[in-house]
Amino acid sequence: MNPIFSRGALGAAVFSAACGPALAQPGAALPEITVTGNPLGSTELIAPATQLSGDALLLRQKTTLGETLDGLPGISSTYFGPNASRPIIRGLDGDRIRILQNSGASIDASGLSFDHAVPVDPLVVERVEVLRGPGALQYGGSAVGGVVNLIDHRIHGEPLFGAEGGVTGRAALRYGGAERERGGSALLETGTDKFNLHVDAFKRATDDTRVPADLACTKPGSPSLARRICNSAADSDGLAVGGTLLFDKGYLGLSTSSFNSVYGTVAEDAVTINLKSRRTALQGELRGLSGPFQSVKLQGSHTDYRHGEFEGAELGTLFTNRGNDLRLEARQAQWGALEGVLGLQIDNNRFGADGEEAFAPFSRTRQRALFAHEELATGWGKLSFGARAESVRVASFGNPSLDRFEVGGREFNPRSFALGALVKLSPEWDVTANLASTERAPKDYELFANGPHIATAAYELGNSALGKEKSTNLDLGVAWKSGPNRFALNAFANRFKNFISLESTGNTRSADGELNPANPADALPEFAYQGVPARFRGLEASGSVRLLQSAATVDLELSGDLVRATNANTGQPLPRIAPVRLGTALVVASGPWGGRLGVTRAAGQNRVPDGEQPTGGYTLLNAAVTYKAKAGPSHLLWFARLDNLTNQLAYSASSILTQTAPGKSPLPGRGLKVGLQASF
Repeated sequence: MNPIFSRGALGAAVFSAACGPALAQPGAALPEITVTGNPLGSTELIAPATQLSGDALLLRQKTTLGETLDGLPGISSTYFGPNASRPIIRGLDGDRIRILQNSGASIDASGLSFDHAVPVDPLVVERVEVLRGPGALQYGGSAVGGVVNLIDHRIHGEPLFGAEGGVTGRAALRYGGAERERGGSALLETGTDKFNLHVDAFKRATDDTRVPADLACTKPGSPSLARRICNSAADSDGLAVGGTLLFDKGYLGLSTSSFNSVYGTVAEDAVTINLKSRRTALQGELRGLSGPFQSVKLQGSHTDYRHGEFEGAELGTLFTNRGNDLRLEARQAQWGALEGVLGLQIDNNRFGADGEEAFAPFSRTRQRALFAHEELATGWGKLSFGARAESVRVASFGNPSLDRFEVGGREFNPRSFALGALVKLSPEWDVTANLASTERAPKDYELFANGPHIATAAYELGNSALGKEKSTNLDLGVAWKSGPNRFALNAFANRFKNFISLESTGNTRSADGELNPANPADALPEFAYQGVPARFRGLEASGSVRLLQSAATVDLELSGDLVRATNANTGQPLPRIAPVRLGTALVVASGPWGGRLGVTRAAGQNRVPDGEQPTGGYTLLNAAVTYKAKAGPSHLLWFARLDNLTNQLAYSASSILTQTAPGKSPLPGRGLKVGLQASF
């Protein structure tokens, strides 16, 4: 894929997904910025990357991170209803996708279970950067699938104003959609050339999501049958403050943020989750140094995350995750055509699950890592090399209230390497290649889980004898661009020697652990984590053609992707893989007006493991219109977005609910959402 998009070109990038309602506007020519894929700040990336910001991100925002990104080439979503969703990149999900905040660790419990939300709301994210594939190994061995970096600018490393100072801000309101969203966000920044001060806040409330099917509901106070997803309402809010001191050769900043959300789990009609996350971050950098390093950057954070799962007013299970992370990067002084970054990363966290449905023990994970990223410029392009060496210690402390957990610990030493090349065949044509060998240490729940997991409707067993997950990964890409016209194609192949998969054992267990209980009503299917050989292969393509350029511009956007994932031991497909998807959109822009009409076709997913149900295909139509105006010193953006115009009944093949609660959580039905953003 075209690795970097300017804010103006981002309209094309988003439209190519044919799922989001972003509206391209002509004439935008802002600086290109993507930092996740290249710590050296290069605008030519070898690893495939995409970024969303500005109007494109505003118009694409959904209630969850996964749904906001779903439909971009190579990216799908875990979709556990409208309130909990993580991105899936190239068929890989969970802890194989690293979610970062400002390139630092994001500590939560979203990788543990599909019903656990990511504690960041897209309303207050300034930019999202997605790096597909294992080229982001400098951010962690668990990033074999890719990295999603959420940037909020709460700590600014550059002055926003001159010595005289200034104030800038933005506010946005949104209403409607299938979930009847009432949402708003505000941001205010002030400062001088010596300091920056940032404040942002958001509030979002939604009702049960409308769908084109009658669904049963047993939640007290709700109708027993309605065209809504039962128990899918939510109420969220957050507040953040950040300050930065600016020096001649660097900066030092501190921020603190809170995120609160109460939402229904949709798998259980009467269960809600009350989530709270508090995060404090420190970031600083020294630049213009002499000697072997030209700059040194320090990042650190502390997170206190917890959520309780309630049935009515009664607390069932309490999950906690408290952790610290520290990241130190030193950029080398350039030596001829060679430049690079060396780094140290330290992560510690303590996880706890207390209650009857605690399927993982109290645990502690400590990680230490050294990494390097080097680039060599050549006359025909550039070469890159990356390496990462880790030490990971995972300890289980059991649970004082439950005696089913194993107590003990494991230590792992993953090693990962990556090579890349970019060849400029001409000013219009680029060819890229990436080859990586990665290792990932098993997570605490993969080693020590033992209990009923309601989100997967199974009794899960860890395997404390698991070894490192090892993979070899190849990515080849070609990109062409000529004026407003562009085309990009990426092909990838990942071969896992020891893919850690949750596999059926053929047994059943009761919720208290009894093996093969006599009463079928008490039986949950037993699944155990085990290492299996696996293959992932796929294609991602996007393109744009300018059909008309006069008083108005008309562009035709095209996109498509496919993933094939197979258990090489059995020849069976791996579960929760998105089907073949194709999209097209007509994008019109004329003066302050913009419009879009897009269609996405998702094929039926019949490549599923034995015992699972296939998912039918669907076609979604979306339309949107925008209008930009100026009111005094403020710039206004009005928008209206109509999703699922034909009210198509559709189910996500990459959602576990399609198997564990079939028919219970379709994709949202027709919804009209309107909004206004004002900035000054």
